[in-house]
Amino acid sequence: MSSAHRVFALLFPLVLVFGNVHACDDKVDFKAVKGFPTVPSNIQLGRCSGVDVDKQGNVYLFHRAKDPIICFDSHGHVIRTWGNEVIKNAHGLRIDAEGHIWVTDLDTHQVYKYTPKGKLLLTLGKKGEAGLATDQFDKPTDVAFGAKGELYVSDGYGNSRVMKFAADGKFLKTWGTPGTNPGEFDTPHTILVNDLGWVIVGDRENERVQVFDPEGVLINIWSGYKPFGLAFDPTGTIFVADGKAHQVLQLSKGGEVVDRWGKEGTGPGEFKLPHMLASDSQGNLYVAEILSNRMQKLERISGKPSS
Repeated sequence: MSSAHRVFALLFPLVLVFGNVHACDDKVDFKAVKGFPTVPSNIQLGRCSGVDVDKQGNVYLFHRAKDPIICFDSHGHVIRTWGNEVIKNAHGLRIDAEGHIWVTDLDTHQVYKYTPKGKLLLTLGKKGEAGLATDQFDKPTDVAFGAKGELYVSDGYGNSRVMKFAADGKFLKTWGTPGTNPGEFDTPHTILVNDLGWVIVGDRENERVQVFDPEGVLINIWSGYKPFGLAFDPTGTIFVADGKAHQVLQLSKGGEVVDRWGKEGTGPGEFKLPHMLASDSQGNLYVAEILSNRMQKLERISGKPSS
């Protein structure tokens, strides 16, 4: 038995007992909100790849066209846009605990940190240079944040690895190689960190989620869906954008599918390759879709988080 398998076998019973204690395995339900957001005529949405919501309820959408970063207020009206001079090929967008906007760019092979008003604060990676060095990425896909501000990057299409940085951008470590064995990746596409510090990686083409400790030691593997995007709601429940099934999934604390929403289509509550998603403080979901060039809001109508 490999060391990764030994760790998995040893820790698997603990996962079900000591997972995120706030996560809910009860089914929740949603309805699509028609007409959200309001996109003005001077903005033409391209492929919508990333989305997140700040503490004020503002929704940040990342898409592949002019004005690649769009900030909407909670009612879906545009507040500001930016990114034309920097962004070449939008992918992932996340907001850290301090409200900074982090995005990944597939074509420049870089990760950018912005203020909420669009001021560039930090750039990681070498512009236009894909590579395996500790200061390079190869089409990075997503970012996640540890409790002390650590940054985890799923380095995603080219390198099949996770990279860990300190809050100031100093490289700390990396793990993962291409493959199908435990601890290996085939397109690590999305990444989260839970309240225990576990690093949860959507291993897209292997159609599984792999869970690691902060040092890259494998804890668990969940399978049975194709995770393009992962997001927590306020209770710690995980939702998945399954681009293969054209659905949004709710997972249990053990990584099993609790419920599914949607089917392939362009109507309200239908999806054309849901790519990434996010939750607001009320547990509503926002889903960025690649093939229909749109973002949908799914209003939570049951199982709402307590305030």
